[in-house]
This record gives sequence, C-alpha cells and structure tokens, in this order.
Amino acid sequence: MDYNKVTNKTVANLMKIVEAKNVLVDMESLKKYSRDEAPSPLKVLPEVVVKPRNTEQVSKILHLANKLRIPVTFRGQGTGLSYGAVPIRGGIVLSFEDMNKILEIDEENLVAVVESGVVLLHLRQELEKRGLFYPADPGENSSAIGGNVGTNAGGMNGVKYGNTRAYVLGLEVVLSSGEIMKLGGKTFKRSTGYELMHLIIGSEGTLAAVTKIILKLIKLPKYFITLYTPFRSLHEAIKTVPEIIRKKITPTAIEYIEKDSLLVVEKYLEKTMPHHDAEAYLIIRIDGDSEDELYAVGEAVSNICMENNAIDVLVANTKETQDKIWSIRGSFYEALVRNRVVQMVDTVVPPSKIADYIEKVKSISRKWDIRIFSVGHAGDGNVHLILMKDDLSDDVWTEKWPKTMKQLYETAISYGGTISGEHGIGFDKKKYLSLSIGESELGLMKSIKRLFDPNNILNPEKIFDMN
Repeated sequence: MDYNKVTNKTVANLMKIVEAKNVLVDMESLKKYSRDEAPSPLKVLPEVVVKPRNTEQVSKILHLANKLRIPVTFRGQGTGLSYGAVPIRGGIVLSFEDMNKILEIDEENLVAVVESGVVLLHLRQELEKRGLFYPADPGENSSAIGGNVGTNAGGMNGVKYGNTRAYVLGLEVVLSSGEIMKLGGKTFKRSTGYELMHLIIGSEGTLAAVTKIILKLIKLPKYFITLYTPFRSLHEAIKTVPEIIRKKITPTAIEYIEKDSLLVVEKYLEKTMPHHDAEAYLIIRIDGDSEDELYAVGEAVSNICMENNAIDVLVANTKETQDKIWSIRGSFYEALVRNRVVQMVDTVVPPSKIADYIEKVKSISRKWDIRIFSVGHAGDGNVHLILMKDDLSDDVWTEKWPKTMKQLYETAISYGGTISGEHGIGFDKKKYLSLSIGESELGLMKSIKRLFDPNNILNPEKIFDMN
C-alpha cells in the first residue's frame, strides 16, 4: 500500500493538536524512536514523533493521519523485542510516554484504571503501598502497561497468575478513524455479544490505539520463598515440573536455566552460585498469606524435587537471598546480548515437552554450528533461546541464522507448540507466522484488520503483510 509523506503542513497541523514541544522532528529525537530493544537492532527513522497527553489528542492525530494516509506506529517505552515499535514505513511515531497517569486505584473493588504509558514498576510501587498486587510480570519493569496489552505479555508469574489478558477488564481505544470506543468495564463478568476487547489485546497496535486500561488486582501475598534446585541433567529438571503440578501445587514461578547459561551470567554479574557445576537448575518461587502454609508447600515441592534426583534444594527466605537468585535468571538476556550480535527465539511448547525440545535444539545447534543458549518458564513451556554469531563471518551468519530459526520454530510446532509465547510477532517473526497458523486463520485475521483499519495506517508491516 502506498502512503503519503509527512509534510511541513502535516507537522504544523500536529502542532495545533498537541503542544509544539511535543512534536519532534530533529534528527536526534528521530533516532531515539527508530528502534526497540530487540537484540539485533533494526533502525527505521520516523518522519515525526508526536507525544499526546490525552485520548482526545490521540483521536485527532489518528483522524488526521487516516485522512492523509500517513502510517502511525504506537510506542510505549520501547522495550519490545520483536521490532513492534519500529516505524517500518516511516510516518508518525505516536508515543504514549506522557500519558502516564494512574487515574484510579479502587481498593474496594480491586481495580486500577491507568493510562497506556504507565510504567509497570511505578504501578507496582503504588499498589504495594496499599497491599495490592498486579501479577502479570513480563520481566521488564520499565515496560509500559499499554505495550504489555499490545503483546499480551507474560513472564515468570504466568504459571500461577497467567498473562496480561487475564487482568484486563476494560479498555479505552481509538480507531484509525479517530473514533473513541470504551470496551469492557469494571465488572468481572460479561456476556454481551462479541468481546472486542480481547481482539485488541495481543494485536500489537495493528487494530487500535489503547489509551486507558482497567486492570484487575489481587491482594499482595504476604510471604515469599524461593527454591534453588540443581540437577544432574536438564531432562531430570524438566520432568520434575509436571510432577509438581500433578500434586495440585501451583508455584508462582518455575524457571529453568542450563549450566552454560548460568556460567555466562555468573561471569557477567561477578558472582558464583552454589552447585554451579550442575547441568541444569530449577528456580521456584512460592507465595502465600500464611507462613506455615507457605513452608508446608515449600517442603512438598522440595520432596518432589529430591524424589526426581535433584542434587539439593536450597531455600531462600530473605529478600536479599531471593533477589540474588532471581538476578541470575533476570540477567540472562543482558549477559548474553551485550556487545554481541545475536538472534532471539521465543517459542512455547507443552511443559512436558521442554526437555525433548531442548535436546532437538542442541542437535540443531550442532547441525548449523551456531551456539544456542536457553532459559525458560518451565511451568508454562515458554522457551527463550539466544543464537550467537560469535566469530562467524557476516555472510555465513546471514545465511545460517534464518534457516536455524526456521528449524527451531518447526520443531516447536511439531511438539504442539508455537512460534511466540509472549514477545509477539512484530516485524521480526512475521515471515514465520505461516508455519504456525493456517491460511483460513490468517485470512480471518486480515479481514479483522481491514474492518478496524481499512486504510492500513496502524502499525503497518507488523504480524502479517496485507498485500
């Protein structure tokens, strides 16, 4: 589809909608908004960046862009990993960073109303003061809630609490025409026709702009413990997870990390973990409101681990020791990516198939002579893989990594999985989407896109091509 360029007149019209200081056209600003945090940066300059302060301004911006056929890319905090906020077709980047107010915390009904640009850490801090908790945890505290909605972000807490979708009760959205719609609300139950809200969640900014979000909250658990459990093999570690779930025990998080990954992170953080020569580890978080009940669950999980040949189970019950353990898991991406050329894979398979899948990953790694590191959410089957360029020449790397990734995706699908668990498709994975969904499903998605955005101005080139 052909788009029109942003002209001086367009910029002048945008400055009539928002304050002039919130319309950015200088090169330094355009560069800042040209990429996200994907490990192999794709940079595309927008023609203008606009920072609205309210829904009405968003509406006017989209009405203008739609009238002029100018593409618009939405941006929260730019922490995505799939080029979702990269303005592939130039045009306007609409940044929600100034729409960052927590509008309401309703302690009686356990609901929060926030603007799209609210940062996750800020929300959590405000809720904690009131003894409340927003459980969806994408692992990036600096991310914006609107971006989390866009990708249906998950994370470590997913095994017990689920993804973002489970906590969204309502949305205020703006269509490409500029029309403002309110979807859902503060009620916890609805049976009133098609739930359009759930089409928006996970649509990565391709259907509408999300301006406000109504979130379901829970009481903040009073107690937490973490179990650090080394195993002699990844297979033994992973096969322990279904045993825990089968006993009707639901930890907050069950993460796995392989030896090679742990050693890289240890070096990066300049700290050594106990049993750092084991082959694999489970890191398990348990929460609850009763200390006695918490430790009873912890003991039950420990016994299951030891029955499945764990080397040891170390219990961390202070914030300091728990933070140390979780910093190992949380630093995986940063430790491997810094100053390196890499590609990242975000597959998901049934939890019971993780060990088999990782064995296939090792085989694929040997076949293509590319080092692949892995960690993942063992409780829900989400596997994060990082492919390392190392000393491969640019030509060899460019030839090998797409073929390697395709085989990794095909293997995940063969186990009943899919190509993305929580990072979204964005621009990065769209060429692999057809591996995971059929033509009929893709056709329905495109039909929905045309209904919401007939001129295809909203985040074009993401998820799939409309041509």
